[in-house]
Amino acid sequence: MKLDILVLSVHPDDAELGCSGTILKHIALGHKVGIVDLTRGELGTRGSAEIREQEAMAAAEILGIAVRDNLTIPDGFFENTREYQLKVIAAIRKYQPKIVITNAYHDRHPDHGRANELVEASAFLSGLRKIETSENGELQQAWRPDLVLHFIQDNYIKPDILIDVTDYWDKKIESVYAYGSQFFNPDWENEPQTYISTPEFINVVAARASEFGKSIGVKYAEGYTSRKILGVDNLFSLK
Repeated sequence: MKLDILVLSVHPDDAELGCSGTILKHIALGHKVGIVDLTRGELGTRGSAEIREQEAMAAAEILGIAVRDNLTIPDGFFENTREYQLKVIAAIRKYQPKIVITNAYHDRHPDHGRANELVEASAFLSGLRKIETSENGELQQAWRPDLVLHFIQDNYIKPDILIDVTDYWDKKIESVYAYGSQFFNPDWENEPQTYISTPEFINVVAARASEFGKSIGVKYAEGYTSRKILGVDNLFSLK
């Protein structure tokens, strides 16, 4: 299945928090979007990998994405190595996206920055035909996406581009709360509380989106960075 946008993020729920408004918007515009989680999030304080898998599929249904896979790379202990690059390369070649979206350059959680480096390197290497990967016993075609974007997570990073997601905000938050084990949920009050399980955390997410939105004259926006210089062919497309 060929996708227009592939989100490659390290933990189930990163895509929902970081870019689900953008996902929803582009699906509404007729684009095919999928998510490949790098890990199962098995080191999370609350819940389990099995619960996270169920939650991820529930979130996928809310978003209406075309596909959701998991590369089962070890949570917390992966590095930007050949072994894991080949896994990511195979995923990119499988779906041949025009755009890849991944984790932030750096963040409070060290997995996020390391995932960014892994995906960025793999997106480039995926275009080298002498690197061989296979699917179902058949060699895959080399493929390099046109653009790799990085969403902004807990740490503030000045965005290179902002996308208006106002019309999709409520559905975005619904997809986040599909992860009942991770975010505020009275049914889990006997579990250990974490940085992201308090009601205040979602307020912070909304405040960041509101701040970004104010910059372009809308209610909510999601921000992205890019190592590639971005351009438009029409000045009137800029806000």
